[in-house]
Amino acid sequence: MNPVPATVEIPGYLAGTWKADPVHSEIAFSVRHLMITKVRGRFTGYDVTIVTGEDPLESSVSATIDLASVDTGHEQRDNHLRSAEFLGVDDHPTMSYRSTGVRRTAEGWAVDGELTLRGITREVPLAVEMNGFGPDPWGGHRAGFSATARINRRDFGIDITVPLDAGGVGLGDTVSISLEIQAVLRP
Repeated sequence: MNPVPATVEIPGYLAGTWKADPVHSEIAFSVRHLMITKVRGRFTGYDVTIVTGEDPLESSVSATIDLASVDTGHEQRDNHLRSAEFLGVDDHPTMSYRSTGVRRTAEGWAVDGELTLRGITREVPLAVEMNGFGPDPWGGHRAGFSATARINRRDFGIDITVPLDAGGVGLGDTVSISLEIQAVLRP
């Protein structure tokens, strides 16, 4: 394992408050289905705020995701995901994420934080890549971030089990989360 550098220079880095641009951002997920493929989906409704501190280690992120906005490209599956068996949108219309710290890792950055889904809060770290900071064509500034995480759906009360006749289960426990965020600096 490589040692973590004590300091790092981030080209174009700006301290400030940033909002995710929904036209150029994505919050997506995938989960194993029938033990042979992955089903992928995304959430189209969300509010993400990133605050970059003068010291990057003093930065924070908060997000609220509209669970009814789930989109897997299949209306019947999306409606099932909204049901009480999965996301429980009627009782819990949003999920949220709140960072509790930022740290350097040998691979880059990690954001420690709490994910609340279905009224259950768990620690979920994000592996983060800072993709860049720079001016945009409209006189503003933008920043790009990629992040990944893995959660166990059962940790959030999604306990549906679909046994397969040949053995195994129809739905994996591990949900992979990926975020591509292009954020706009607020004045």
